[in-house]
Parts: sequence; C-alpha cells; structure tokens
Amino acid sequence: MPARPPRPLRVGLVYDRFGDAPAPPDAPPDWDAEYEPEATVAALEDAVRHLGHEPVRVGNVPALLAAVCRGGAGRGGLGLDAAVNIAESYGSRNREAHAPVLLELAGVPALGSDALALSVSLDKHLTKTVAAAAGVATPPGIVVPGRTPPGGGVEQGGAESMGVLGVADADLGFPVIVKPRYEGTAKGIAPTSRCADRPALRAEVARQRALYGQDLVVEAFVDGPEFTVGVVGTGDDAEALPVLQRATERATGIGLHALDEDPARPFAYDLDGALTPDLEAALQRDALAVHRALECHDFSRADFRLDRAGRPVFIETNPLPTFAPDGTFAILAELAGEPYPAFLAALLARGLRRLGLA
Repeated sequence: MPARPPRPLRVGLVYDRFGDAPAPPDAPPDWDAEYEPEATVAALEDAVRHLGHEPVRVGNVPALLAAVCRGGAGRGGLGLDAAVNIAESYGSRNREAHAPVLLELAGVPALGSDALALSVSLDKHLTKTVAAAAGVATPPGIVVPGRTPPGGGVEQGGAESMGVLGVADADLGFPVIVKPRYEGTAKGIAPTSRCADRPALRAEVARQRALYGQDLVVEAFVDGPEFTVGVVGTGDDAEALPVLQRATERATGIGLHALDEDPARPFAYDLDGALTPDLEAALQRDALAVHRALECHDFSRADFRLDRAGRPVFIETNPLPTFAPDGTFAILAELAGEPYPAFLAALLARGLRRLGLA
C-alpha cells in the first residue's frame, strides 16, 4: 500500500451541478433532478480543506473527459492524487459509471463506488435481485418493457399484457407503484405513480414510457412508514449511521421527498410509527447487507418501507447520495452536534485510507 505523500493531496471533485449543462434533446422535465447545487460542491471543498488537502474542481463528465484527453493517462497527467466522484451523468443505464471509468483509465484513485456497483445499483430490478440474494426483504414486482412492441398497442395486447395484466399474473394486487427502471430514487415519481386499479396503471405506464423511453418497474406498494439509512465505509469496515424517518404524503403514501410540491399548496403528510431500538437495528443491518452485497465503497444511502407487520422492506439504494447542506448526511451531522465540514471530512478520510492515501 503506498505511503501518504509528504505534501497535501490534490483531490479532484467530479460532479454535476445545476446549470452546467443544457437539457439534452427530448429530455424529461426532471432530467437533472439528481444534480447538485453549488452549496454541495462548496461543502465538499470545505471537507477536503479540513483534511489539509487541496480541492480541485473538475466538474462534470464532459469536463473530466476533456481533462483526461489533455493530460493523457496516469494521475500525473491529470494532476490529481485522488478524486471524489458524485457525478450522475446522463443517458444510458450505465451513466453513473461514466466518471469512475474515466478516472480508472486516467489512473486516478477515486472515492465512492466503482463503475460496476454504480451501474448495478442504478438498475432497480437488478438491485432488488442482489438484495434478495443477500437475505433482505424486497417488494414483489415485474419489469414492463419501455417501448410498446410493434403492433402491440395498449388495447391490442402487447402493452396491456405486459403493463397491466402482468400485475395480476405476478399476484401483485393493487395498489402498485410504477418507476423508471434506470433512474434515481425520485425521478419519474408523481402522485399518479401509485396506482389503485388497472386504468390508473395503464395511464401511468403510458406517461412514464413517453417521458423516459426505458423499462419500468411495477411493484406492490408498501404503505408503511418510510426510513432512510446512510452507510459509510467499505466491506467489513462499513457501518450504518443513525436511521432517519421520512414523511409520506397523506393522500398517496408516497415519500414526500419524491414529489414536487407547490409552495402555495403544501402537501399534508404523515410520520406514523415509532423508531424503536429493535427496528433501527434491523434497518441498519439490512442497509449494511445491501451496501456490502453490491460492493459499494465509502458511502451509500438505502431506503426502506415497513410492511403491515412492521417489517422492513428494501425499496432502493443510492451509492451517490447527496451531500447538500440540507440533505441526509447534513442532518446526521446536525443531530450529532458536529460541524458539517468535519463530519464530511471524516467520511472522506475513511475513503482515503481505503485507497492507501491517508
């Protein structure tokens, strides 16, 4: 393992920031919903400086690609000793792998999960398969093709059988929730995404197909309280952070964080149930199991709902969680009574140790 350089490290920051790129042609209205505000980049800069290192803003994937082409292979060519990657990129289901692959080609050690873990975890169906194999409860569901087969319109059999009758075939029952298969937690989610009957499901499948042009996941809707669990570290070194409960919108039961709210007409919401020590331990255990099964590095955040028996059911995980000053990790820092730069610095330090740079 290489020794830590005697000089401060040059740590690149790879990220997607609101306003740095124009909307791609035919992009859905929430195409950049997972991108970050300037405050997130500034928070990471403060954390790197807190460790005594030099933050270097690289920017988004096109900027990283341009820097790699200018500098050539090898970390010396790019001028970085390490990088922190939170870039979502845009496009295919492999979009979150764009930045780590470029960093790997450039020989720059990166904090955060590698390309394989990010691609698998972005795919909701594959993630559930891995989680279930790790012994974590997941909701039953089916995959609906993203495009209507030729000659198979909604009323002609193709989309109807795959998008609506398939729910009955899979014994899902109603209500169900519809999500894009290859997007982050909240992209594509609207109040209409929870469907109570076939007409609603048919309309929601058509809406999301038109917007995203990709496979959809239809799952049994788990209507209990919602919780999120941050995880830091890697492998046996990983640990789950304190569990946070999320509010759910009263009419639909969808997590409030996933819905666009009109400030003039705020949603009514619920915070049902109680976070007991036993429940927190079960949620942390399952979040760690998913983090390790996907071989995530350094940080992730997993979301759960409780079923009617009060048991945790895994919904999704995000190895590229937001580090915004009003996000989950910032709330955890506040609850711990720790300044956010110091909290983030400790998280980054664990990653640098994994890379042999601290």
